[in-house]
Amino acid sequence: MTDPISDMLNQIRNAEAVAKPEVLLPFSNLKNEIGMILSKEGFVGDVKKVAKDKSKLLKVVLKYDSGIPAIEGAKRVSKPGQRIYVKNSEIKKVRGGFGISIISTPKGLMTGMEAKKARLGGEVLLEVW
Repeated sequence: MTDPISDMLNQIRNAEAVAKPEVLLPFSNLKNEIGMILSKEGFVGDVKKVAKDKSKLLKVVLKYDSGIPAIEGAKRVSKPGQRIYVKNSEIKKVRGGFGISIISTPKGLMTGMEAKKARLGGEVLLEVW
């Protein structure tokens, strides 16, 4: 069994390491939602669903600042073998507020701060800084 979220993070990190302008990933609604949150928070550029040879792909445009990738690091928190759940009072800042955590709540995916404001807990999927 593979972990599609970890695969997504690894492909983005590898593409940034060689300064590629964009990365194509197999499409899923979960990856699309994660990409949209990363785009909204300024870690990546555009995120689009594209069709290529009867297969759906997710095109993620990467962001750089003077050749330095916008994503300094990313960490998968909740894994298929060990799920990590938090209450809204247990949601912590990532890297002193410089990063974000993405949490799967009953009302969909949202950042840690959005979940805290909405007083929702859930599964912590990943942290990006």
